[in-house]
Amino acid sequence: MSRRAEAANSIRRSGVVAVVRTRESDRVTAIAEALVEGGLTAIEITTTVPGAVDVLRTLSAALGGRILLGAGTVLDLETARRVIDAGARFVASPIFQRSLLELCHDHDVAVAPGCFSPTEIFEAWEAGADFVKVFPAATLGPDYFRELRGPLPHLPIMPTGGVTLDNVADWINAGAVAVGVETALLDPRAIVSGHYGVLTARASAFLAAVKQARGG
Repeated sequence: MSRRAEAANSIRRSGVVAVVRTRESDRVTAIAEALVEGGLTAIEITTTVPGAVDVLRTLSAALGGRILLGAGTVLDLETARRVIDAGARFVASPIFQRSLLELCHDHDVAVAPGCFSPTEIFEAWEAGADFVKVFPAATLGPDYFRELRGPLPHLPIMPTGGVTLDNVADWINAGAVAVGVETALLDPRAIVSGHYGVLTARASAFLAAVKQARGG
């Protein structure tokens, strides 16, 4: 199995991708360790994190054998090349660019472009997206997923933005293959204060909620 397929399968099995978007770049390793302790292993570092490429490289060296490391908010090919070189095994973007998909596939890296409309979502999947990140998902809601999957049940869609513990089951039941979670998982106040146990508990709770929603 290719590394790209392994990454995609890992995200499907877990059902939760932690989206780390913080100004506290020196705390990212501690954040990742707390998430792993809670059972969560798919961790996306956005390029808005100060020194994101160096952070990715540090995490890859420290925890590469224990986590599926990804890069988010990737907007151009040069950034994609840099994060992949730093150890990212999946790449996420808030937008859809065919050239980005092609580059990631050439490097055997899974890719999740951001889309909004049914036409854009279908085109991204047809172009080879491993997942289609529906963004901003909070604007659309789980009903949008449910209606979209009526005529297009095969689409591997993943909401990012607005996913919480209260509604994560709704997203899964509506057809999401996984969810991207930011603030509801990575409490900024807990991070600043160093209360990483909060992140561990939330990671465990999100995974349990997804498992229950899947009937397992």
